[in-house]
Amino acid sequence: MAKTTKTKPRLVVRPLRISDLPGITALHRQAYPGIEPWTEANLRDHIERFPEGQLGVELDGRLVATSSTLVLKLSELDAKHTFSDVCANGFIRGHDPEGDTLYGIDITVDKRVRGMRLARRLYDARKELTQRLNLRSMVFGGRMPGYHRHAAELSAEEYLAKVLRKELRDPVITTQRANGFMISGVLRDYWPQDKDSRGNAVFMEWRNPSWVPAHGKIAARSVRVAAVQYQMRSVQSFDEFATQCEFFIDTASDFRADFVLFPELLTNQLLSLVPADSPSASARRLSEFTERFMQFFGHMAIKYAVNVIAGTHLMVEDGKLRNVAHLFHRDGRIDKQYKVHITPSEARWWGVSAGDQIEVFDTDRGRIGIAICYDVEFPEYVRAVKARGAELIFVPYNTDIRSGHLRVRACAQARAIENHLYVVTAGAVGNLPHVEGADIHYAQSAILTPSDIPFARDAVAAEATPNVETMVVHDLDLVLLRRTQANGTVNIWPDRRTDLYEIHYKDRQKPV
Repeated sequence: MAKTTKTKPRLVVRPLRISDLPGITALHRQAYPGIEPWTEANLRDHIERFPEGQLGVELDGRLVATSSTLVLKLSELDAKHTFSDVCANGFIRGHDPEGDTLYGIDITVDKRVRGMRLARRLYDARKELTQRLNLRSMVFGGRMPGYHRHAAELSAEEYLAKVLRKELRDPVITTQRANGFMISGVLRDYWPQDKDSRGNAVFMEWRNPSWVPAHGKIAARSVRVAAVQYQMRSVQSFDEFATQCEFFIDTASDFRADFVLFPELLTNQLLSLVPADSPSASARRLSEFTERFMQFFGHMAIKYAVNVIAGTHLMVEDGKLRNVAHLFHRDGRIDKQYKVHITPSEARWWGVSAGDQIEVFDTDRGRIGIAICYDVEFPEYVRAVKARGAELIFVPYNTDIRSGHLRVRACAQARAIENHLYVVTAGAVGNLPHVEGADIHYAQSAILTPSDIPFARDAVAAEATPNVETMVVHDLDLVLLRRTQANGTVNIWPDRRTDLYEIHYKDRQKPV
């Protein structure tokens, strides 16, 4: 029998060592003539402070590429920062082991082996490190070495735009884009020593699709959702209403759902129990059930271990009638989202007043938002929720005829596509005889996705049969959502032209 000969790999990616210092200095001098390399004191500081963040590529026993990084809190970094702000005098004293972002400060490749995609191997190693350390993202200020040839006639931003349109070629920017980095803009006076880039840099970011926030709110890899297409029918008591709701919560729990969503105006089923002289007076009397409503759904969420979005409930607060969605967490917490945009019929029939706050909610399965029916027809609303980290939007709705349903459905689908998130809709069916303003209902509840190859056909993960009482259950892949945001066929969210347009809303200072 022939003997098997084991061979050692010719190419190895490994952490840098103190013994590599002479080789690193020689490599830097060879790769960047005219630019003073890191000093031995700098390199020792890098390796001693953050050894796993300093990487090298060895080919046939020779060091041919290196990478230097540190960790910091991105929120504490000025949007117009410079290279010196990150590593003053070449030291990484700002390295913060409690930070959330890996910042790349150098990649160097031996001129003799360029073309072997060693930079890609180092970027991949940085990505692996970002995931291993559970960091939110990796960023760096990338060189634009072709800019000096066009600096007389183009600003740095104009040069970058032409490179992105393929009208000009810059090998570094092209390589970094090919490695999945999103471009956030130009950093002026970033590194004056870089004469080819005229001191400018392109600020780039790669977001970790597996990131779990350190504050304990789990950014789950997947989430199971249930949408109840609920039949409105006359009831003789609150207990009868509660029994009907508990059936669906129990069933969602049997399927181990993380969330169960009920339709808008769920408690309108109780209107027949509080007759009054006018629809508005009757609607205000629904507040008589608020305490029992809160106790019941709060108990259900804990008992069945499922987060319950209990549709909406008309309730009076400070003399004003509000349309409110309650999120009952399975740990006992309760959050509220007031309907922000009030339809003409709500104002006419019941005198509902609008809320003035757009909320996001941290749950045990990630950050979510709630857009109540008409709210989802306003793109700015969902954009504000997405900008604050929501990956999942729940839309409880209530429409009387098919055209109303289609407005909600089409807008919900658009919000999923343009904001690259999942949208769950749940509507009511059936009828409520003798209840003015809530006679008939039409719905086809659905779970909607972005529109791209990895997602469901027609961007519909699941949907109900129209106008029958049922429940739709589906698993949503959050890792896929994060991964395709920057690497999909199109990248709608990162490709927004925030240099041309911004949305401001009053509870935040930064635009979205």
